[in-house]
Amino acid sequence: MTPQAVVFDIGNVLIEWQPERFYDSAIGEVRRRAMFDAVDLHGMNDRVDSGENFRDTIYAEAEATPDWRDEIRLWHDRWIEMAAPVIDHSLRLMKALQARDVPVFSLTNFGIQSYDLAATHYPFLREFDRDFISGHLGMIKPAPSIYEAVEQGSGLPAQALLFTDDRADNIAAAAARGWQTHHFTGPQGWADRLVAAGLLSEKEAA
Repeated sequence: MTPQAVVFDIGNVLIEWQPERFYDSAIGEVRRRAMFDAVDLHGMNDRVDSGENFRDTIYAEAEATPDWRDEIRLWHDRWIEMAAPVIDHSLRLMKALQARDVPVFSLTNFGIQSYDLAATHYPFLREFDRDFISGHLGMIKPAPSIYEAVEQGSGLPAQALLFTDDRADNIAAAAARGWQTHHFTGPQGWADRLVAAGLLSEKEAA
């Protein structure tokens, strides 16, 4: 069926999210590798995305790991440098869909305070027709319950939703519920998928 709404992940779909790249530039690749081996930074970030306080969670991890205290704090203090830059073509696709009156939702693993921070830099994050933000929901992808929350919140059946995400596990979880899906590896592939779905013309998707 033709999708009735399009669901965007944000990190690495609309905004690049590359903490390793940031730390390579901030402290050098050798030290970054050592820190990521010693500290479960992505696990820490998952706790933020699940609703824990952004600053408190990161600063507590820093205090618990004194060898990397200052470096861990950068995850909070310079976070916006990690969540950059915007993927311009993806943003154009979002706006083109909305210009065609296609509902556009977000479904993102994102903390409460970090999302507010991101939205001050990227105002389009306040322009979705519906927001499904993990920190507010208290659950993260790929838990089936977060996809169920989108279905219930939107009032749309699973097969009416077309979802893109850069992580294969998140896509697989959505597909298991019957969603239409696209594994995002770059904006041109996503543009082609939206054209194939009949939601945009090739000109609109450029």
